Amino acid sequence: MTPPTRLVSLSLAVFSLVLVGCGDADSASDPDAHTHAAADAGHDEHPHLPGGDDHGHHHDEVALDPAQIGDMTVELAQSHGSIVAGKEGHLVVKLPYSDGGQTVVRAWIGTEDRTMSFVGLGVYAPSHDDYDIHAMAPDPLPEGALWWIEVAKPGEAAVVGSARPL
Repeated sequence: MTPPTRLVSLSLAVFSLVLVGCGDADSASDPDAHTHAAADAGHDEHPHLPGGDDHGHHHDEVALDPAQIGDMTVELAQSHGSIVAGKEGHLVVKLPYSDGGQTVVRAWIGTEDRTMSFVGLGVYAPSHDDYDIHAMAPDPLPEGALWWIEVAKPGEAAVVGSARPL
């Protein structure tokens, strides 16, 4: 196998793990509940930003400094601990407006140009009016890696901002 073919195969394998790594059959009926049973049997659901009804969520999220994305200030929280090369990070994004999940929110860990980063797509949680995003940190982790958040309102160009991770 040639080096580029190995890289593509490895990337596809990691991507497949990311896609199936979060959730179980029971979570399909509840878009707000997802699990990581294989990774942490004691961590059933991801909590959300403070201020809302947590519906029994664990409280392992840590608020990050707000991020300036375009002309809006966005609230952020991170769980799964500090960012570690090759490990999944979890970011919760609370937009300064309620959109019912119509905005496309993406995030990645690394550099603005997304080199070696896995981009996670936000899943809207209506009970919290926020977006949950899971993204794998690149390995090796670039020096000064940040959370990069892309927000695309319907019919508008995407805007990007960043935040310092835990």
